[in-house]
Amino acid sequence: MVEQTIEQDLAAVARQLGRPSRGVRRVAHRCACGDPDVVETEPRLPDGTPFPTLYYATCPRLTGAISTLESQGVMKQMQDQLAADPELASRYTAAHQAYLTDRSAIDDVVEIAGVSAGGMPHRVKCLHVLVGHALAAGPGVNPLGDEALMLLPDWSALGPCTRAESP
Repeated sequence: MVEQTIEQDLAAVARQLGRPSRGVRRVAHRCACGDPDVVETEPRLPDGTPFPTLYYATCPRLTGAISTLESQGVMKQMQDQLAADPELASRYTAAHQAYLTDRSAIDDVVEIAGVSAGGMPHRVKCLHVLVGHALAAGPGVNPLGDEALMLLPDWSALGPCTRAESP
């Protein structure tokens, strides 16, 4: 895989999003094709807006596949699992704490102190955030993000989304 510059990565993310990215610190995870699929963002955007979503999924194929899971009721199923399984709830709370620790290592933003994203630690509100966290942090950190990842098809199978006509 060829190493990409930050400028190339930001250009790829802009193509993925259809607009310039905001507050990107680094690529947090790469698709099998080598392009970014999750970026790490600043806890405070350049315009001063607090931004709790530290790990932001950018690949349109990945985000589309996650949206399909959401539309199929996976979040409700996960919420039910969370309510019924104290051990899972404990691991999900630990994922929330890990997320907060990662973000506060970059910057402490008082407006979002204690608030992670995706519904953590008590709800399942956004699989995009949970999958982004699981990809960026690696297996075993976010149990529901890991579970959602296992349900996803191989979003890189069609090749790089940044060179495709449509996602």
